Amino acid sequence: MSDVNRYIDMDAHAINSAEYRDACKTQLDTKGVLQLDGFLRPETLTQLIAEADDAHYGAYYTIAKHNVYLTKPNNDLPQNHIFNRQLSTSKGCICTDQVPEHSPLMTIYNSAAFQSFIAAIVGEDALYPYADPLSSVNVHYANDGQELNWHFDNSEFAITLLLQSPKAGGDFEYVKDLRDADAGDMNYDDVSAVVEGRSPVEKLHIDPGTLVLFRGRNSMHRVTPIVGDTQRILVVLAYNSEPNIALSETARQTFYGRLG
Repeated sequence: MSDVNRYIDMDAHAINSAEYRDACKTQLDTKGVLQLDGFLRPETLTQLIAEADDAHYGAYYTIAKHNVYLTKPNNDLPQNHIFNRQLSTSKGCICTDQVPEHSPLMTIYNSAAFQSFIAAIVGEDALYPYADPLSSVNVHYANDGQELNWHFDNSEFAITLLLQSPKAGGDFEYVKDLRDADAGDMNYDDVSAVVEGRSPVEKLHIDPGTLVLFRGRNSMHRVTPIVGDTQRILVVLAYNSEPNIALSETARQTFYGRLG
């Protein structure tokens, strides 16, 4: 059994199968989200939770103010305009260089089979890690009252693995294709309606061990506030479509509190 087979349930998720890849791609293209329940083997999940607990002391916690578009305010628009409305996001994070070298996370992330699987689903020829030592694999921690507020992603897709659910809250909510970034259509009215709770949203029920691929560039999303004393622990696996790309120094300082 190869290393990655030890960690991923290949019976349920035949990532090397062209037929399975095509089915996953169709689901992602149709729904904007791909949810693979039970992606991690139970013993792998147990190991990763233990690793995350051990590394938690080194997490960098931030409370960030941002608009839903993750851009600077526009002074030509009113302060209360949705483009300028400031929301609050708070979480802790450990970076790639804080994940144990022999962790299943690093084995999965660096696996040619896993990278080929993700590339096939998202329509890329190949995937590459970040050139900086911090941004490729992140483990996020959210405690009571913390949340990931409404926003659109700058990247085309996000890959996450949920390790631990809180007692309550921590729900992933989204609205598919709420804007068209390429066309410059920010859809202010409908975005405002969602943020103000005047519009219905979709919700994913995600159990620990689940892998999720999400196209968040045009689909607004959030994680609702955590309730209770059990942390929500989520892994983010980040790739680029070209080699030698690093997260900017400004972003690294903001998100991680350091450059390397």
